[in-house]
Amino acid sequence: MESPEFAAGMRSHGANGAGPHKRKRSIIDSSPASLLDNDHDDQDDDHHVIERGDASPEAKGRRLPGVKRACNECRQQKLRCDVVQDPFQGCSRCNRLKLECKIESNFKRIGKRSKHAEMEKEIDKLRRAVQAAKAQGFTVEEDDEAIHSQLQSPVVASQYTHTRNPSLMGSDEAVSSLLHLKRGGSYTIPRIARELDDFRITEEHESLLFSQFFNCYHPFLPFLNPNQTPDQYYQQHPLLYWSIVAVASRRFLPDPTILTKLSGPLTRYLWTTIGEVPQSYYVVKALCLLCTWPLPTSTTSSDPTHILCGVLMKIATGIGLHRPNHINDFSRVAVELNNDGLHDRIKTWAVCNIVAQTIGTGYGQPASTLYDWTLAVRGGESGLFSLGPELEARLQIERFCDKVSKEMYSNASDPRGVAGDEHRAMLMRVYRREFNELQASILSQNLSPIINLHLRAAGLHLRLAGFFDSSKTPAYLDDLMALWRATTSYLDYILEGDSQSQSQCPQEYQYQVRDSYFLQYATNYIQQMLVAAGFALLKLMRSFFAKQIDFERGRNLFHGAIRAIRTTSVIQNDLNWRLAELMVQIWNGARIDAISPSFQANDNPEIDDSLQLKVRCRHSMSLVFDSIWHWREEYQARGRGTLDALKQPTHPDSANESSASSTHLDTTLAPPPHSIPANLGIATSNGALTPSAGGSALGGGGAMLDGLPYGNATTTYDVWDPQHWMLDGLIDFNYTFVPPIDAN
Repeated sequence: MESPEFAAGMRSHGANGAGPHKRKRSIIDSSPASLLDNDHDDQDDDHHVIERGDASPEAKGRRLPGVKRACNECRQQKLRCDVVQDPFQGCSRCNRLKLECKIESNFKRIGKRSKHAEMEKEIDKLRRAVQAAKAQGFTVEEDDEAIHSQLQSPVVASQYTHTRNPSLMGSDEAVSSLLHLKRGGSYTIPRIARELDDFRITEEHESLLFSQFFNCYHPFLPFLNPNQTPDQYYQQHPLLYWSIVAVASRRFLPDPTILTKLSGPLTRYLWTTIGEVPQSYYVVKALCLLCTWPLPTSTTSSDPTHILCGVLMKIATGIGLHRPNHINDFSRVAVELNNDGLHDRIKTWAVCNIVAQTIGTGYGQPASTLYDWTLAVRGGESGLFSLGPELEARLQIERFCDKVSKEMYSNASDPRGVAGDEHRAMLMRVYRREFNELQASILSQNLSPIINLHLRAAGLHLRLAGFFDSSKTPAYLDDLMALWRATTSYLDYILEGDSQSQSQCPQEYQYQVRDSYFLQYATNYIQQMLVAAGFALLKLMRSFFAKQIDFERGRNLFHGAIRAIRTTSVIQNDLNWRLAELMVQIWNGARIDAISPSFQANDNPEIDDSLQLKVRCRHSMSLVFDSIWHWREEYQARGRGTLDALKQPTHPDSANESSASSTHLDTTLAPPPHSIPANLGIATSNGALTPSAGGSALGGGGAMLDGLPYGNATTTYDVWDPQHWMLDGLIDFNYTFVPPIDAN
C-alpha cells in the first residue's frame, strides 16, 4: 500500500512526472509568443536562451528587464526571444544566425504547410512548362540535375511576375530564365498574354489574331473599334476579347489548332457569364460575334446559336440598348453617356437586329428582332443615330427579309403558317417591286461587295417561296424561272464575283472580290444561304424544269457550289462538309435516274408536283430540310448513301451502278481543289459550343443520321424537331396521331 507521502509526491509531480519546479514559470519575463511552444531551432544548440526551470538560484533571485514582444523571426518559429526593445538590442538567435531582428505590430505567422504546398504547386507548373517546351522541339543546354535543383528552389516562384497580368504567376517567364532553349538558334519561350482555363495565348499570336480579325472578318459586321488594343477589349469584358480570338482563329495559319483548343474553355466561360445575368453591353457585342461566326459543330443538337440569339436580344433590351436616350430607366445607378458612348450603343443595337434577322432567316425560324424608333429609317441624316452607309444598307436589307418572312410564312389561319397561293402571289408582286427599288438604291451608293452579296441573298430568300407554289398556280413556270435566276445570281457572285462589279468596285474593296474572300471568311448566314442555293439548284435540275434551263451551266454551277461549301468548312467533316457530301450523293443518284428511258422519253414533259415540299414549316429554308428528308428516305434507308467515316470527299458525276462507289472519291477524277488541312481538327471531333451529351459526333458511326429506325411509310412519319437545324433531331410518331403532311 502506498504511503501518504508517496501519493502526495506523485501529485506534486503531475501526470507527466515532472517535478514541482516544472510547474513554475521562469522568473524571466519572456514574451507571450515564447510561452506557446518549448521547441527550439535545430541550430540553437548552445542554448543562448535561458530555458524554463534551468535558471540558477542566483538568477531566480533577481528579475531581468522585461520583454514585451518577441521579434518577427522568433515568432515565426514559435521560439522564446530575448530581444530588448528600449534601448533596442537584437535577440541572441538573430545575431547568431545573422537574421534581421525587428518587431512589427502587424506581423502574422505564415503556415509552413500552406507555404510548402504553394511552392510545390509552382514547381509542378514549371516542370509541366519545361515538358511542353521539350514537346515543341526546344532543347535544353543545361544538365538535368542543375535544372532540377533550380526548379526545387522556392525563389523561382517569387522572383518572376507577369508584366501584363499580375494574376498569372509567370511560370513561362521563370522557365525562360532557367533554360536556354533553342531550335536551330537561340530562342526563348513566347510570353503568355492571356490565359483561359488551360488555354494560353502568346503575345505574338494575340497581335496576329486581332490584326486578322479586323482585316478579314470585321468588314462583314463593322461595329467594333479597330483602334483599340487587345488589352482594352479585355478590360471591357474578357468574353469579348476571347470571342474576337475565337473568330480570328478560324483560318489562323500560324497555329490552326487554336480554335479546337479554345472551344472548350470558351464554352464554359460563355455559359458561366450568361448564368451570372450580365449587365454589360460588351457581352452583347461578344454574343453578336459568336452568333455570326459560331464555333464549328458537326451536329445540330449541339448548336446553341439560335438560343444564344434569344439571350442576346433579351440582354440588349434588359440593359436598355433599344432606348439609348433613356438608359437610366434600365439601370440602378445613374449613367451619363457622352456622344461617343451613345452612338456606340445605337450601333450595337442595330447590329443586334441584323444578327437576329440573319439567324432567323438562316435557321428557318421567326426572328426575334425589334425595329423600333431607334432604328427608324432616316435618310441622309448625319448624327448620333447615323449608322454609316454600310450598316445602314445591311439594316435595310434585313428589314426587307423580315417583311418577307412575316408575311409569307406567318399566316395565322394556316396550321403551318404559310400564306395561301393567291395571297402569296400578291405578296410576291409587291415584294418583287420593293426589292427592285431597294437594289437600285443600294447599288447606286457604290458600297462594298459584301453588301451586294447580302442583297442577292435577300433576293434568293424571297424567290425560294416559289417551292411553295402549286403546279396549277398561274405563272408557275415564271416563278421557277425567277428562282433559277436568283439562285444563279447568288452562286455566280459568291464563286467568281460579278465582272462588272469588280470593275466598278472601289479600290479599298478590291480584296473582297479576290482569293475566295467570301468563302474563306464567310459568316454562318452566308454559308446557310449557299447551302440553300445548292439544294435549290439540285432540286430544279432533277425535275421537269431541267428542260427549261441550260443544263450544262447548271451542272458547272453545282460543282462550284460543292467546292464552295467545302471551302467554307472550318474543320473537316463539320456540318457544311457533310451537307456537301449529302448533295453529291443526291446528285449522283439523280444522274442514275436521268439516264433512264422514262426521263428522256419526252423533251417537253408535263408540269407535275415533283417540286412540292413535304417540310413547309421552316420558312425559306424548308427546301433544305425537305431535301435532307428525301436523302434519308431515298438513299440512306435503301443503302445507297452514307456519311459514316468519310475520309475523302465524293466528286459529283463519279457514281456508278453500285451504291458503294457513290461514297468514295475517285482521285483520278477530282482531287478536291479546296482541301482542308488535317491539323485543323479531327474528322470525328465535335468543336461545338455545347458538346453533345454522349460526346459523339456525326463522324463517329453516323449517330445523328442513322440513330433512328425507319418504319413503313404507310404507318410512320418522320417529323422534324423545330429546335434543331438539320441532320438530326428526327422523332418517329405513329401515323394515327400525326396526320400526314400534304404534298400540295
